[in-house]
Amino acid sequence: MALFETEDLTKWVKEQSETYFHRPFTHHAYWNRRLRSTGGRYNPRTHHLEFNPKYLKDYSLEVMYGLIRHELCHYHLHLMNKGYHHGDADFKHLLKQVGGLRYAPPLPENKPKYHYRCLWSHNDFYRQRRVDTIKSVCGICLGRLELIEDE
Repeated sequence: MALFETEDLTKWVKEQSETYFHRPFTHHAYWNRRLRSTGGRYNPRTHHLEFNPKYLKDYSLEVMYGLIRHELCHYHLHLMNKGYHHGDADFKHLLKQVGGLRYAPPLPENKPKYHYRCLWSHNDFYRQRRVDTIKSVCGICLGRLELIEDE
């Protein structure tokens, strides 16, 4: 499929870098099908970027561009010897400035399947795996849980 070519991805990353950061992207960007719940990854040792192709398939191109700008924030800040981690002020400021995504939207396959509610305090819980409502209780008030939604 033409959309999943590595050359196209590297070209998109270079365009986003020039447009939003006014700096060149001189390394490579790759598709990584093994990424499960993350949209992309920056490798500080090699300076290469990796992206999850499922996000291009399941979401719009604008979401993909938001993920690219997120990873480019890591890339450029690291090369400038500034704080490039998620919690650093430099990262948060640059991400907001360029309009990158703070979090990748959840993939449909990773969406929680079970919705539980506490009978006492009405706290909601979402879980991937089924919970035994007889043995398990609310972690906040120790109230009983009931299954609300089973997808």
